[in-house]
Amino acid sequence: MKILIADDDRVSLLYLKDVLEDWGYEVVTATDGKSACEMLQRPGAPMLAIIDWMMPGMDGTDVCRRIRETVKDRYAYLIMLTSRSETEFIVEAMNAGADDFISKPFNDEELQVRIRAGKRICELEQKLRIKATHDALTGIHNRGAIMEILQKEMVRHDRNNYPISIIFADVDHFKRTNDVYGHLAGDAVLCEIARRVAAVLRPYDALGRYGGEELLIVLPACTSDGALEVAERIRKRVADSPIATDFSAISTSLSIGVAVAGNGKTISVNQLIHFADDALYRAKAGGRNRIELAPT
Repeated sequence: MKILIADDDRVSLLYLKDVLEDWGYEVVTATDGKSACEMLQRPGAPMLAIIDWMMPGMDGTDVCRRIRETVKDRYAYLIMLTSRSETEFIVEAMNAGADDFISKPFNDEELQVRIRAGKRICELEQKLRIKATHDALTGIHNRGAIMEILQKEMVRHDRNNYPISIIFADVDHFKRTNDVYGHLAGDAVLCEIARRVAAVLRPYDALGRYGGEELLIVLPACTSDGALEVAERIRKRVADSPIATDFSAISTSLSIGVAVAGNGKTISVNQLIHFADDALYRAKAGGRNRIELAPT
């Protein structure tokens, strides 16, 4: 687990860093509140932070308030560190958004116990967030989460004027798979298709289960040529080899619709989805296991 320490006292900072590293934690440090705040707002930021109250620029309570206002996609567990132990200071720290409060000089065993408690809360929050945003069967984003990702990317598209593409992919003859081999086999097919699709995407692309056997893929900063190239990789990866299940090796394929919001193109999320859905319908009607590009 990664922990951020923010303290302008170099001696205290190095001592606390050594202690935490001895306990097996990965430690990153900041010597002022502004730097600490920036680090906690970045993707992949530490889930737990120990923040000194008195620091130049932004003090510990300022950092807590800013993080609570700006970081919404995950929870940061914030422990305030200060030489003051009066009740009024504890109340002020908690009201600012701190989760816990430790007085200087701290007892190592007490700090260790408090960090363990914070770690348990962070891990629980992470599990609950994954459960709320991911499909229980396939492990990819659920419909709500993938739609939220698409909406955020469309805002960036409008603001920064870069293209965004989406792919609708539907499993061909999936009802037949369920009817012939059973629903457990159908579940196994869906899981393997999700795994194969995820394997050919870029790290910053997003994959979600839109509903039933239909997948939605969001491709930021991707032109029509790039989206068609990704779609073909997906189609080929799924169709090239049968999927092994406990019941039989099952051959399957995807019909794919692609829609693109180009540079300078004003288009809503619902319109983009409608275009991709129409393209998917044409791929189905055209014989399945094929790709159609929407004329947007």
